[in-house]
Amino acid sequence: MCSMFSKLPSRSLIRTVLCRPFSTATETRTQKLERIADELLDLNKIERHDYVILLRHKMGLNRYGPAASAPASSSAAAGPSSAPAAAKEKTAFDVKLEKFDPSAKLKVIKEIRAVTDLGLKEAKDLVEKTPAVVKKGITKEEAEKIIEKLKEVGATVVLE
Repeated sequence: MCSMFSKLPSRSLIRTVLCRPFSTATETRTQKLERIADELLDLNKIERHDYVILLRHKMGLNRYGPAASAPASSSAAAGPSSAPAAAKEKTAFDVKLEKFDPSAKLKVIKEIRAVTDLGLKEAKDLVEKTPAVVKKGITKEEAEKIIEKLKEVGATVVLE
């Protein structure tokens, strides 16, 4: 196995770990840990970086954690048959301001302020850059109340 790593630098961590026999019978636990700590301190910056990557790989960890990689691979493998499963009932909705009556701009700004707790300038900027999302990730009941209020003042609002 050591011949596989013969092209690596002599102080490479992989070569050190895989090619050096560990004599656990003659070393006590404390001595072994001290020896490993000393070897880690002797590594340069690049070797320490390689060691961190190797250790994470050996422990089964990756940069995004095991939870993030598992659903991505299962959804890719499932293919088109997973589309009906993803069409479950939506629980979080966005309220989007599509357009408004120019004569009712002030009323729309006031209602946006009341709904979102934005300041006057922020609410005005939001209304002026329509179409824009007014509120994200809310329940359907709350979204319908907001839509009703905004329609009363002359705005065209959509539920996404």
